[in-house]
Amino acid sequence: MIGMLLEQTRAEVLRYLRSPFLSVFTIALPLVLYLFIGLGYGRVSIDGVPGPLYVLAGLSAYAVSNVMLSTCGVGLAVDRASRMDVLMRATPLPPWVFLAGRAIVAVVFGLVAMAALGTFAALAGGVHLSLAAWAALAGWLLLGALPFLALGLAIGYLVAPSAAGAAVNLVALPLYFAAGVFRPVSQLPQAIQHIAPYLPSFRYAQLAWGAVGASGTAPRATNLLYLAIWTAGLTLLAARAYRREQGRRLA
Repeated sequence: MIGMLLEQTRAEVLRYLRSPFLSVFTIALPLVLYLFIGLGYGRVSIDGVPGPLYVLAGLSAYAVSNVMLSTCGVGLAVDRASRMDVLMRATPLPPWVFLAGRAIVAVVFGLVAMAALGTFAALAGGVHLSLAAWAALAGWLLLGALPFLALGLAIGYLVAPSAAGAAVNLVALPLYFAAGVFRPVSQLPQAIQHIAPYLPSFRYAQLAWGAVGASGTAPRATNLLYLAIWTAGLTLLAARAYRREQGRRLA
């Protein structure tokens, strides 16, 4: 079974690399956002850390979760359009191996997106983090990414294949605007400030900001609790969407 998982993961990596628009877009977009947002803070301090570092942490959360959403959401939608999911059901490959392979690919390319963003921030913004700080940031972001994997699966099975890319952006960008990644929450409309603490993107970004030493973040245990609740709810939604899709296509 381990060998089957390794082969499926290798196949998923090759598929991702052969889709340059998807891989380049998910890695390049955070760099473009940092160029317009992170460099604009200069020597400004936010919550006790340099502005460029604060933006780097927030955009790292966006970069990793965007890879999760795109890999699962857009990738599964493409599989549905090509009827790859039907073909997989005709093979001995267990469904969990197929999904686990895709999740591993999402983790790998999430780390690549983080590394690219960190390199750009160091070169263009003068941001420097210790190896231990990078390890903490990556670790908490990978641990907290589970609700976005589940949300990606839900989008992949609920949305029409032709609209999956638009759906991912329509979901991700408002979530992260409301989380304060592109502009501090204190500068957002009052209604959004009241909603933000209940969003998974806000709690996820809080993990990132806490990992780089920002003050004023909620306790890590509280953020993880919110993310666990979101993971459970979105997993149920994804499982229901999967059963409905498989029942409709394979009945």
